[in-house]
Amino acid sequence: MARRKKEPISVHRENITSAASVLFMEKGIAATSMDDIAKAAGYSKATLYVYFKNKEEIVGILALESMKKLYDYLSSALVQQKTTKAQYAFICRGLVRYQEEFPFYFKIVLDKININFESHDYLPEEKKAYQIGEEINKKMKDFLISGMEKGDLRDDLEIMPTIFNFWGMLSGIIQLAANKEEYIKISMRLSKKQFLEYGFSMLYHSIADKEG
Repeated sequence: MARRKKEPISVHRENITSAASVLFMEKGIAATSMDDIAKAAGYSKATLYVYFKNKEEIVGILALESMKKLYDYLSSALVQQKTTKAQYAFICRGLVRYQEEFPFYFKIVLDKININFESHDYLPEEKKAYQIGEEINKKMKDFLISGMEKGDLRDDLEIMPTIFNFWGMLSGIIQLAANKEEYIKISMRLSKKQFLEYGFSMLYHSIADKEG
């Protein structure tokens, strides 16, 4: 135990958030207690409160981490490719890889994010997560506008509704493929990859300029 006490605070916090993310994925956030997290992380409940005020703070940090990772994945996809269709394909692949590597983060990034910062009743992590989310939306806005200007995407797209529908549809396709992989394989005779490619293609054609 003496060795653990000498470890940096960041190590303890990472141990705890890592254990919490597994429990949240398995049991859900509401059904997971601080006792559960302490046991899974190998700490006493009292020690847990040394590093975190409450469960909400742990959730806030995980939400922030999820937004940072998503931002990195999308930024990489948009920088590496130049054409609209290639960027779109890389966004899709990046999101699939993100879901496969961080399934809990993928799920939590779609949950409700606080947008009322006029009061003082919010965590610093919540505001940071919101700000990163706005940066992500800006990148997607730039992607759509660029595609429209090139004539690759429809010129009648309403930017923000399109972005939100885009996220909803893409995340739904990816989550469905992850949850129903065996069913898709048996009933449709499609691999997860084939199913995803079909869904991504359908979505792209819904925003693409048919003459472009």
